[in-house]
Amino acid sequence: MNIQNVVDISLASSEAERYRPDPAKVLKGDPEQAVFHQYESPCGQMGVGVWEGAVGQWTVNYTEHEYCEILQGVSVLRDSDGNAKTLRAGDRFVIPAGFRGTWEVLEACRKVYVIFEQKA
Repeated sequence: MNIQNVVDISLASSEAERYRPDPAKVLKGDPEQAVFHQYESPCGQMGVGVWEGAVGQWTVNYTEHEYCEILQGVSVLRDSDGNAKTLRAGDRFVIPAGFRGTWEVLEACRKVYVIFEQKA
């Protein structure tokens, strides 16, 4: 390993993977999304990249732990009890595996993510 193996997320470029949540999970809008996956660990448990989401709301069920840093936009994360947290540019947080609720994008959102999928 050397310095060439270091991945600078701000410089890395990958093809966008564009998708929409399963229609059964969409609660509002047409939340088209894109992922620019920049790095995956050799074991496949950790991934890093940039995510973009359009206005809309959908249900989420996290099987992975995810660190997020909001770069732009506004979203609201709600748990299954209806408690909400508004997320804006500059916010940094971790969503633990097992979280269930909804993600709502109020203003087109862009975030850096680091996911860790724990193997059983």
